Amino acid sequence: MNFEKIIQQSLVNIVNELYHQDIDPTCLQVNKTRKDQEGDFTVVVFPLSKMVKASPEAIAGQLGDMLVKKLDILEKYNVVKGFLNLFLTNEVWLQYFKTIQSTDFRFFSQDTTQPVVVEFSSPNTNKPLHLGHVRNNLLGCSVCNILEANGHKVVRVNLVNDRGIHICKSMVAWLHSGDGETPKSSGMKGDHLVGKYYVEFDRLYKAEIAALTAQGMDKETAEKQAPILQEAQEMLRKWENGDPEVRSLWKQMNAWVYEGFDATYRRLGIAFDKIYYESDTYLLGKKMVEKGLQLGTFYHRADGAVCVDLKEEGLDEKVLLRSDGTSVYMTQDLGTAALRYKEYHPQKMIYIVGNEQNYHFDVLKIVLDKKLHLEWGKSIYHLSYGMVELPSGKMKSREGTVVDADDLMQSMVDIAEENTRQLGKTDFTADEISALAEMVGLGALKYFILKVDPKKNMMFNPEESIDMNGNTAPFIQYTHARISSLLRKAEASDIQVQASVPEIDIPDGEKQILRALYDYAGTLEQAGIEYSPALIANYAYNLVKLYNQFYQATPILREENNSLKLFRIQLSRVVARYIAHAMSLLGIAVPEKM
Repeated sequence: MNFEKIIQQSLVNIVNELYHQDIDPTCLQVNKTRKDQEGDFTVVVFPLSKMVKASPEAIAGQLGDMLVKKLDILEKYNVVKGFLNLFLTNEVWLQYFKTIQSTDFRFFSQDTTQPVVVEFSSPNTNKPLHLGHVRNNLLGCSVCNILEANGHKVVRVNLVNDRGIHICKSMVAWLHSGDGETPKSSGMKGDHLVGKYYVEFDRLYKAEIAALTAQGMDKETAEKQAPILQEAQEMLRKWENGDPEVRSLWKQMNAWVYEGFDATYRRLGIAFDKIYYESDTYLLGKKMVEKGLQLGTFYHRADGAVCVDLKEEGLDEKVLLRSDGTSVYMTQDLGTAALRYKEYHPQKMIYIVGNEQNYHFDVLKIVLDKKLHLEWGKSIYHLSYGMVELPSGKMKSREGTVVDADDLMQSMVDIAEENTRQLGKTDFTADEISALAEMVGLGALKYFILKVDPKKNMMFNPEESIDMNGNTAPFIQYTHARISSLLRKAEASDIQVQASVPEIDIPDGEKQILRALYDYAGTLEQAGIEYSPALIANYAYNLVKLYNQFYQATPILREENNSLKLFRIQLSRVVARYIAHAMSLLGIAVPEKM
């Protein structure tokens, strides 16, 4: 039921009838009425003033008269300074409420054609997942949920960056300092153990630079000539040549990391339909580079590197293969994109990657579309998101100053459990408190990150995220628990909440909530267009805030008018279902009691 489209189409016909003008429907925008005015929907008539040569107020009055006459969904209208405010009838709102009593939230027809492929996570196997990865994973998971709720078939994919110089750095450091240490012998998660040696490489590398500069070498030369860096570069060449010892160590250390990643993903609620590995796709990328050389759109530089000139596109020269023949990130991204297109023929390939890679994806799209002449290169979309910072500043993996994802999740759960115990909940078992703490702690983390527009940088504040007041998951979760408690009390009081909706004159407070519920489908559609979980998060908060105002000001179980009491209970139940659905799109569960 789309009231805006019904009104808009009727307006087009009325303008033609009254003024003998054919008008583009988009010129007559039907919007929600502002909070400082009365009404359900508002039409801005100023665009018609010049065409009709009349005042906006006069035009609004003429349109309002005709709309109320022609549309039985409208009860009345008013005009405020050229704004035409329209009021739906009580019967229309009652009928709308009846339709959403048992909604399955399938507002959109199912698109069974080409899928949307969404890549997210994309970790490196030289370190554990950290706070930056958390934002990436939560965005990816939620965007997929939102696209599916919009009727799209979605394929969730992950590209693991399991090869390259950074991976070799961890391996070299382990050979230098590891003394055979394993996850089992150390008691560390495998991804944490490998990350420890990535940090160790940086320590050893800096020590060698210092030693070389102390001997009189300039710093720039020392950074290139440091023996441990040259050892890592030689290891990468051996890896690409299939050296059995290097490959064996690589497989062993990567296996440690994958086991650690899996545990982190499970706790975050992240899953993938397919995982790609750079070690498999970089060779496909090399073949595509060869094709570009054959087409003459790529060329060999004097030092032997293969490049593409993008100056005509406003960029610069981009290296596609190093002078020693080893691959760069662009090499494997070309191969991975081609492989995905061959496997899925997607309508769109969405890459969820931080905004520091904007240039990279500009190059990828241009190379595929304009240099390799692959039409599907236009289907690539880079969902560029901002960085996550802490009050203490930026994080650096090689220096070990990152906020580890596992530690962060556990600290959030610990805070939630401590808060629950301080409230002295006597009707919870120890297991129930632990389960609630997991739900609230992880919910707080997810919501705080997802409520921010993806394009914006953000600062994560753990204490603020878990506050029971304000725009937080615990506030929303508590409201769901409050409604659940209300419904249990109604059941315990033998209040028979029938399926049929009572025929009442809906009071203004209840009507405000119905308007908010009506907005959900439009918000969900816009969130799918913009790939923005923030729209869903803030919708949930605004709905909860509105319901709490209603709850505080309005008697529900104590209401003497039985029909009105039943309506309010039914309305509360529907609000709880909408809260649960919206939060599920963010990967957040809501409790029955709290």
